[in-house]
Amino acid sequence: MHCTLNSRLPQNEEIDKPQSNCGIIGVYGAANASTLTYYGLHSLQHRGQEASGIVSCQRTNGSNPSSKLRIFKGPGLVTEVFSDPAIINELLVGDVAIGHNRYSTTGSDNLENIQPFMVNYRDGQLAVAHNGNLTNTRSLRRKLQESGTIFQTSTDTEVFLHLTARSKAETPEDRIMDALNTVRGAYSLVMMHDDTLIAARDPHGIRPLCIGRQGDAWVVASETCALDIMQAEYVRDVAPGEVLFFDHRMDTNGEPVQRWLDEKPEQHHHCIFEYIYFSRPDSRVFEENVDKVRRKLGKVLAEEHPVDGDADDPVFVMAVPDSSNTAAVGFVRGAVKQGIEARVEIGLIRNHYIGRTFIQPGQEKREVKVRMKFNTVKGVVEGRKVVIIDDSIVRGTTSRLLINLIREANPRELHVRISSPPIMSPCPYGMDFPSASELIAAQNDGDVEKIREEIGADTLGYLSVEKMLSSVSHEGKRSYCTGCFTGSYPVPVEENMRKDEHEA
Repeated sequence: MHCTLNSRLPQNEEIDKPQSNCGIIGVYGAANASTLTYYGLHSLQHRGQEASGIVSCQRTNGSNPSSKLRIFKGPGLVTEVFSDPAIINELLVGDVAIGHNRYSTTGSDNLENIQPFMVNYRDGQLAVAHNGNLTNTRSLRRKLQESGTIFQTSTDTEVFLHLTARSKAETPEDRIMDALNTVRGAYSLVMMHDDTLIAARDPHGIRPLCIGRQGDAWVVASETCALDIMQAEYVRDVAPGEVLFFDHRMDTNGEPVQRWLDEKPEQHHHCIFEYIYFSRPDSRVFEENVDKVRRKLGKVLAEEHPVDGDADDPVFVMAVPDSSNTAAVGFVRGAVKQGIEARVEIGLIRNHYIGRTFIQPGQEKREVKVRMKFNTVKGVVEGRKVVIIDDSIVRGTTSRLLINLIREANPRELHVRISSPPIMSPCPYGMDFPSASELIAAQNDGDVEKIREEIGADTLGYLSVEKMLSSVSHEGKRSYCTGCFTGSYPVPVEENMRKDEHEA
């Protein structure tokens, strides 16, 4: 069963922030698997707000190879898509389930692009939910189409299904491995082949994926905050290049069957923007606490770009809520350590219940949207030396409008500090950055003074790449993708790929 309410999904109106593409969940061996998946998706709502979906089935322990998959998906937030309790309690029954929250970075906002995808093929039923972007989609689609494949969507995720179905390997498991060894790019996946749950992560480990236990049940999720709401215990991360099969073979030792992809890079390349912005601060991502890393980013930002303050004239540090809250705490700690009188203040209030604007696109609409989302606490700002902490600047439009809004509260000085380097390049691995022509840093060749003039701050300071990397762990093979800052990409990218390239 599919939910098909509208021909297009509701547009995400997040203001000038980098967007990640999707949160994924997999549950195996829980009587209420779809209920747990629902709650997990609710915790991962920040990773995608365009659409949501769940696939479930009842295990047969290998006795019935054609156990029926059930699916429900639709546009909107998790609570909107699954507003009727009967969907979870009566339709999506079973003890195995996967779920997906979508933010589109490949393919448009049409209904057919809502995940999970599910197909019937010669070996049974196959479903997939994907976080990340493939970098060889164009060549794979062309090759598949030339051999007769008919695509139903415009996303890169559908490629996994066709590659699996067309593989000449002998077993379903080998066909899935064949497909995963063919694609390139960033992917964390949950799949269902009949009543088998599969979890996989690309060899570079660009996107996160973790494993948890809830009693005898297994859970995989994009972030550990999804495990917390299920009261599942974090076990470990799915390793880069690891593919796990949760099925009836687990009865022998209680552990999933483990296989490895062919590619084995010398280093892994985790997306550092997961720490800067995407992940919730209460999550553990890439085996590190996000909150801890963000505090370090704020601390070294204060060391690199301090703003003087003393007892008679302290610095009032304000975060742009919510993703910059902990970086602001770190900035104050870093400032105090240098003997600077600084304090965290709540000077910006965020409205979490903003709706859509009814103004035509343009500057006026952006301004209304900023005013709907933020308001200043004038008593905190007026006459003060204010430092605004934000995680990033993309186009710069919202930063300029936000600074104008804060200046209406009459601060004496207004300094801006960014807990990441200037974004110079688009991301091919699953962040919906605009093209380089839309990035304010790229258009100004990284000249911070020119950017400062454009957004209207008294001073502007970005964290350097070196200081950013000093804030994260480099144990073992752990390294980080910094392509959006440096233009250096760890996985080769097909040039000129557009989000809507495969639209009809």
